Amino acid sequence: MTAARGPSTDRRSDPTAAALVAIGTVVVSLLGAVIWAFIAPAEHFVVVGPDSGAALTGESAHQFDSLAMFGCIGAVVGILTAVAGWQLRANRGPVLYLGLLLGSAVGVVAMKYFAEFVATLRFPHVDSPALDQIVAIAPSVGTPVVLLVQPLFASLAVLVLAAMSPRDDLGVARPNTDPSHNVDVDPNEWSSSRNLSTGW
Repeated sequence: MTAARGPSTDRRSDPTAAALVAIGTVVVSLLGAVIWAFIAPAEHFVVVGPDSGAALTGESAHQFDSLAMFGCIGAVVGILTAVAGWQLRANRGPVLYLGLLLGSAVGVVAMKYFAEFVATLRFPHVDSPALDQIVAIAPSVGTPVVLLVQPLFASLAVLVLAAMSPRDDLGVARPNTDPSHNVDVDPNEWSSSRNLSTGW
């Protein structure tokens, strides 16, 4: 019988994998910011005086629309990045989760500021608008509470994936890494042993 096979050597270190997940999460968050900037509706006002305007009918509802869209994009980004990070099977654990959580926290803040910046490029500020002119105000995120959505959904996705894992080690170890299941037997030796015990 030959010696048992050793553990796999293609495993990244946990800090390196966590850093990759964190950086990837920030990048995906910035992509989400661009999407939000192009789908979030602007709020239109009619100029009624110097530096003053009145919102058109129904336009005030766009503040909630922009906030809801940002929250939905953050939730999708949180779930997608959690599922992608879960694919690093050999690194599943608290270090990888901390990388995901840190990336989600930094990513959602970066998404907010970058999204609002791109939105101002889409709807630039109008200097000294004429009376009765309709102007569009770039959408904004509003309340910072929505920044909790992405890390929350990322954590929830990890919790669900961990709960659904059929193995106690979350599948970190490769199958058949137990030396008792990885012993190579020479077919000739197996045949000889069978002949001694059975007589044929």
